[in-house]
Amino acid sequence: MDEQHQPIPEPQLPLIQRTLTEWKILARLGGPILIAQLAQMANGVIDTVMAGHASAVDLAAVGIGSSLWMPLFLLFMGVLSALQPMISGYRGEQRFSRVLPTTWQGLYVAAGAAALMIVVLVNVRPVFDVLALDARTAHITQGYLVAFAWGIPAMLVLTALRGLTDGLGHTQVIMAFSVLGTLINLPLNYIFIFGKLGVPAMGGIGCGWATALSNMAAMVALLVYLNTSRTFRAFHLLDSWQPPDWRAIGELLRLGIPIGFTIFVEASLFSVIALFLAPLGPVIVAGHQIALNVVSLLFMLPLSIGMAMTLRISFLVGARAPATARLLARSSLIIAAAVALMMASGLLAFTREVAALYTDEQSVQAVAASLLIYAALFQIADVIQVTCISALRGYKDTRVPMIIMLFSFWGVGMSLGYVLTFTDRLVPAMGAPGFWIGLTAGLVSASLLLGWRLFRGV
Repeated sequence: MDEQHQPIPEPQLPLIQRTLTEWKILARLGGPILIAQLAQMANGVIDTVMAGHASAVDLAAVGIGSSLWMPLFLLFMGVLSALQPMISGYRGEQRFSRVLPTTWQGLYVAAGAAALMIVVLVNVRPVFDVLALDARTAHITQGYLVAFAWGIPAMLVLTALRGLTDGLGHTQVIMAFSVLGTLINLPLNYIFIFGKLGVPAMGGIGCGWATALSNMAAMVALLVYLNTSRTFRAFHLLDSWQPPDWRAIGELLRLGIPIGFTIFVEASLFSVIALFLAPLGPVIVAGHQIALNVVSLLFMLPLSIGMAMTLRISFLVGARAPATARLLARSSLIIAAAVALMMASGLLAFTREVAALYTDEQSVQAVAASLLIYAALFQIADVIQVTCISALRGYKDTRVPMIIMLFSFWGVGMSLGYVLTFTDRLVPAMGAPGFWIGLTAGLVSASLLLGWRLFRGV
């Protein structure tokens, strides 16, 4: 493989030059990751907007369906993300013979995860009863999930193959195919939702079929590319079948399950908070969702930098360059602080303007703008914690960070947030801002504990 994307460090260079070199490599790896993440987010936006133009019921059904499959996908995506540091480490060690066998074990894990997701999502009728959905909404949600389920194997295969391409330093590959999937999803949504080109109008159910087919198309295109590209000519998957290796699968799961569980814990926390806020009324919930959407969008930048850092540190550890890995892990906090302050300053300066982009209702704008002030502080702690945990993943340290995140999010964030929101124990009940203060406190706890572990360990 070429050394363009993951060059070997030059320890004889001056400290500042080495640091700037590593930051440039992070930017080169992280830029395509950011575009890929935004393309994947765009699919959700496209589904929401187009389903909303079909009817409010279709929009609600797609939203409910998405809230059911997304946490499961994030769980398995986290498990499969262990492939990236593993393969990047093999590349650093020049153990290319381990790359394809590890990729195949990831594909077997993806197949098992797909089977579990499909079984769960096509049998969610009991959840509809708990949510007391009306018959029409339940019908559309079920139809959406059944259609979506056809694309689950392709979606998880794409996730596993990302471990191969990103792990080898070619993050632009998944960027290209993520954008391709989004470009396919847009016209398919239009055709299936509204009934074009002889296809009957399906409403929200059509979103499921569009997403499934776009995932299948992107998977097929990626497989063709991997088996014909000169860049990946040494890694032709279809010509190099590997049988299941339970020991290797166990190694992948030991590293990946804590990552997946950590992501699931974070995602589930936000879902639970939304349910807790529901009794406060639709205006509060809408304002909270706007603030949450804004921070989720802004989070893509530090997340992409963090994913790039995981790749680079695992490569450096494999290449037996611990000093450079340590330099990158610690100096990256400078980048994190700069990014955090930039985003927080932007939110504080334009809270009203940002809220107005989402809604014309003054009451919702006011709630969203007030919560965005807290979200600015939330961002600072969030950027620091994702930087620290990403560096630790590069060192294949995932179990203790999982415990730290569980304690910080649920033990500190949720507990404090609930007390501040609904009780007078510490201060008069604050409503929605209480949860944002609690979340920020949880992230501060995570940042301090993860930072301590990072600096103590490296």
